Amino acid sequence: MNPRFRVLSALSHQQPDKVPYNIEFTSKIHPKMVAYYGDDRFQDHLGNCLKILGCQPQNAWQEIRPAIWRDQFGVEWDQHIDKDIGVVCNRLVTEANLAEYQFPDPDEPSRFSRYPQALAGEKDQFVVVDLGFSLFERAWTLAGEETILMAMVDNKTFVHRLMDRILEFNLRVIQNVCRYPIDAMMFGDDWGFQRGVVMGPRLWREFIKPRIQQMYQVVKENQKFVFIHSCGKVDSLFPDLIEVGVDVFNPFQPEVMDVYAIKQNYGTHLSFYGGISTQSLLPYGTVAQVKDEVQRLLDGIGKNGGYIAAPAHSIPGDARPENVAAMIEVLQSQ
Repeated sequence: MNPRFRVLSALSHQQPDKVPYNIEFTSKIHPKMVAYYGDDRFQDHLGNCLKILGCQPQNAWQEIRPAIWRDQFGVEWDQHIDKDIGVVCNRLVTEANLAEYQFPDPDEPSRFSRYPQALAGEKDQFVVVDLGFSLFERAWTLAGEETILMAMVDNKTFVHRLMDRILEFNLRVIQNVCRYPIDAMMFGDDWGFQRGVVMGPRLWREFIKPRIQQMYQVVKENQKFVFIHSCGKVDSLFPDLIEVGVDVFNPFQPEVMDVYAIKQNYGTHLSFYGGISTQSLLPYGTVAQVKDEVQRLLDGIGKNGGYIAAPAHSIPGDARPENVAAMIEVLQSQ
């Protein structure tokens, strides 16, 4: 099996010859791993099974002041501390100006100009296009998180109008992406925190579920897989996610859910991507503990398919390089 067929086998809930895996790094840990391996191209040798592409236009990010970056929507991000994402430091959309706010062009050709080369030739990796902030996150980056959460209770019309405009933009991007011979689309939308769903299941079902169902339906109609990334304790939504067509759930955080029980309860209908602790194991565990836990995940969660092994998030800067190397060793030596 090549990496792509390992993923396809796993997502078909069949046992691949090796559990597929994928490892990503934040900008803070990357130089530490370069120093650890003495190789600035160490990532070329990982054996990742996924090729993840974006769908942002060229020059989507502009540095407008030192460490302040403006994205394609006009949102400004302060990256003085978090250099991978940042913190929103402006507010673009209000109830008063929503009708006039101009979304980016979903048909901009540069969004997709990289795909022909990336997809050319023999396809050894499973290709995923990541939409990024897909609904709730897009809404709060435009209008403010507190505003959106309060308006879900006392100004529902505003939230529905904003999310409908986001949905319209997303559907057009999805339709464009799905014309290419990719394998899956990933939708990022953090709905959870460490103890539950941010807006609660009832409001999630009112505002989020009907719209993601429309987005996921387009992907499924084009015979692609649906990946969803949502940090936090959102396992109460798993029956809903199965209903709307999710194939793969990420990041599968062991700090907020019992990953072994989740696999047992939902593994017939869902596959999981993640599961290796970035909050405790990689920063604070020993090399032996890392090797033991990664092997236990491969043996337990990876049994009968349904699993792409990975850190529960891009590896953070406080992870110990020797622990990261131990994880890679176990994944590669299957």
